[in-house]
Amino acid sequence: MRVVTLLLLTVATLAALLHVVDLWTPLAIHPWVLRSARWLAIAVLFWWGWKRKSLTSWILIFLVAGFELGYSFPQAGQHLKILSDIFLRLIKTIIAPLLFGTLVSGIAGHGNLKQVGRLGWKSILYYEIVTTLALIVGLLAINLSGAGRGIDLSGVQQSSEVAAAPQSARDIILHVFPENIAKAIAEGQVLQIVVFSILFGIGLSLVDHRRREPMLQFAESLSEVMFKFTNLVMYFAPFAVFGAIAYTIGKYGLGVFHNLLALLLTLYVALIAFVVLVLVPVMLIARVPVRRFIRAASEPFTLAFATASSESALPIALENMERMGVPRKIVAFVLPTGYSFNLDGTTLYLALASVFVAQAAGVELTIGQQVVMMLTLMLTSKGVAGVPRASLVILSGTVASFGLPMEPIFLILGIDALMDMARTSVNVLGNCLASVVIARWEGEFDDEAVFEEAPGLAGKDAAAP
Repeated sequence: MRVVTLLLLTVATLAALLHVVDLWTPLAIHPWVLRSARWLAIAVLFWWGWKRKSLTSWILIFLVAGFELGYSFPQAGQHLKILSDIFLRLIKTIIAPLLFGTLVSGIAGHGNLKQVGRLGWKSILYYEIVTTLALIVGLLAINLSGAGRGIDLSGVQQSSEVAAAPQSARDIILHVFPENIAKAIAEGQVLQIVVFSILFGIGLSLVDHRRREPMLQFAESLSEVMFKFTNLVMYFAPFAVFGAIAYTIGKYGLGVFHNLLALLLTLYVALIAFVVLVLVPVMLIARVPVRRFIRAASEPFTLAFATASSESALPIALENMERMGVPRKIVAFVLPTGYSFNLDGTTLYLALASVFVAQAAGVELTIGQQVVMMLTLMLTSKGVAGVPRASLVILSGTVASFGLPMEPIFLILGIDALMDMARTSVNVLGNCLASVVIARWEGEFDDEAVFEEAPGLAGKDAAAP
């Protein structure tokens, strides 16, 4: 492995030097030599990825390969968008059963319905405050950076999927409640699925044990199956990233990548600011033992960043938070519920990305319009499943409701793998903190607990795809 890594560094450095010489010296190097050097570096990069056998590594490798294909062969790159479309369709199939199984088993399996209600309103209150702050940070960040301004979308045909009129406050409120659960699932109305699942879980907890147990076992089994289904779909993620970035570079050229890098940097800076300005003060106010929390949350945080999947970090998060001092009955309710209602990183991203789309389309939103958009996202972001790329579904719906074009979302998809790693890890961090805060609020947090890492747990889970 060391030999392959050394060879990769050597070839990549050589290719970079050739480009530096071509750009910054009087010597002119033939384009085919430059292209051959880049493809040789990519070939060694594939060899390196084969040795590592890591899904995250393959995502980054295919991102580089897609970038090169779109740059060297733009016509071919424009035909690869079908790969990202396939991936988005697969992601949409995960959301409904995963939300249903997780929420129903979390609510009906809790036992004490009165405490569930108390935990519910406390959790929702906490979630609403924190996610609202995340929205504000996201809006401030994108307005300050202006990452979407200057993108040339002239000549691009608007997607036929965008045909929604702006929604009124009445429409937004009515949209929360499903009139037909099959219709909600078919149309991907994730917030309606969340509402149905919560009510179904409460109803299931009210029936006698004999009738509740079969459905509860079904919901638990469904959750486990959908976690495995998510892992299977994630194997296609590198190809989706490859197609998305090849399409982006092939259709819009390298000029648009400047805006994408600005958007990526804006997101990372905004997420760091959110952690420092919001989550750290929450820790101090709730008297969270900071060092113990960092040790307990570092494993799920790292795994979520590496896999870009909140669900992959859920087993470790449940285990670590319980060993940190949060009672199982609280952590088993707060964490799964938070995966639908307390996605701080995704909420911040949605606010940031929505304004980015408006900037890319040349639409300057007023403060009032951005406030309305924030209120809309306060509702719709509560239905985002904690799986990769599900936030793009919510982003598409929000953009459509404000009459904005879909094309800038295709640009975002090109770097969405890198953005998803950051926002997903912040989602997990925020939910871990939420479980501690709610346990402290209930007066059931164990201050005497001493967190000790379970031997072998991190290695086993981190190795899983």
